[in-house]
Amino acid sequence: MQFVDETSITVEAGRGGNGCLSFRREKYVPRGGPDGGDGGHGGNVYLIGDESLNTLIDFKFQRFYKAQSGQQGQGRQMSGRAGDDLHVKVPVGTTVIDEDTLEVIADVTAEGQVVLVAQGGRRGLGNIHFKSSTNRSPRRTTPGTEGERRKLRLEMKVMADVGLLGLPNAGKSTLIRAVSAAKPKVANYPFTTLVPNLGVVKIGTHEHFVMADVPGLIEGASDGAGLGLRFLKHLTRTRLLLHVVDAAPFDESDPVAAVEAIAQELEQFSPTLSELPRWLVINKLDLLPAEDREARVADIVSRLGWQGPVFQVAAISSDGTGELVQAAHRWLTEQRQLENEDEEAAERERDMRRRMEAESVERVEAHQTRLRVKRGEIVDEFDDDDDDHDVEIEYTR
Repeated sequence: MQFVDETSITVEAGRGGNGCLSFRREKYVPRGGPDGGDGGHGGNVYLIGDESLNTLIDFKFQRFYKAQSGQQGQGRQMSGRAGDDLHVKVPVGTTVIDEDTLEVIADVTAEGQVVLVAQGGRRGLGNIHFKSSTNRSPRRTTPGTEGERRKLRLEMKVMADVGLLGLPNAGKSTLIRAVSAAKPKVANYPFTTLVPNLGVVKIGTHEHFVMADVPGLIEGASDGAGLGLRFLKHLTRTRLLLHVVDAAPFDESDPVAAVEAIAQELEQFSPTLSELPRWLVINKLDLLPAEDREARVADIVSRLGWQGPVFQVAAISSDGTGELVQAAHRWLTEQRQLENEDEEAAERERDMRRRMEAESVERVEAHQTRLRVKRGEIVDEFDDDDDDHDVEIEYTR
């Protein structure tokens, strides 16, 4: 199945039914009076989180979703039938954004979570509502109102506890294959991973966590270079980042420069994302002579001034990966326990998630605006003066 994590759709709620203009007509009832019923309310449009979905590909083929309209009222004070609501399933981890206002409507983060995205139109009133002592035969009704229509952008972010990041060919896919049942493509060239991959890392019988392998980032990723801007946002769902670096790059590039370049891209994309706990994972040490490994690790850590945890692994042979996943599991368990026991800690975590989401949306919107300006779809709306400001105009008689 093709992985699609961004798409746009249009949703339209049902229109409310019109009120009925009717008068009672029965034998032996010459002055029956008004009996026009009300119309039915229009149906609403809802989005529902569904964990069985892992892509937005279905929305590539169907872009328009409309709820049922309400029926108009009838005589004998019979109200019209309300329109049926429309429920649209979306993957858990989907952010819903109004494309016109850029407002984040909702973040679907749980199975069965229901989000109202388009309100149905109100019903119209029949003429029975307008009778009075001075108006015995009202001919007034009200029409139903139109249902809300919205253009939405859906952005799906994978739900994972741990995210892998690093330059292309750093060994991220090999690492997730070594610690989980995920089988992403692995090859001896950059950009073998084109979509995020999720793997469940099992620790014992009933304990596990989810790891995400995000496509490799390059310098300029936060400005749209390579695959970066599209996939950086997936890291905002994670709790812990594992920064994978190649200890022995085939092009003899500097591992320290690789780490610093990715750290700078994180900062530019989202300052809050760059504050997430990040561990250094030095990979491919099996490509170095045994006597040189400790010196290479010490040199990288020293020049980076790294203060956080450091792990030495050879993912292709699973050396050192057991210690890494055990440490990650302990850290995740401690964090969840802290948030369950301390409401302030839980609120800090929620606030951090909100800030990351806002920064992510802002960065993506800025990039899309630049592209639209470049394509000529947007002009500078403030440049409405035809005068050449570089020319001085002198008036003479």
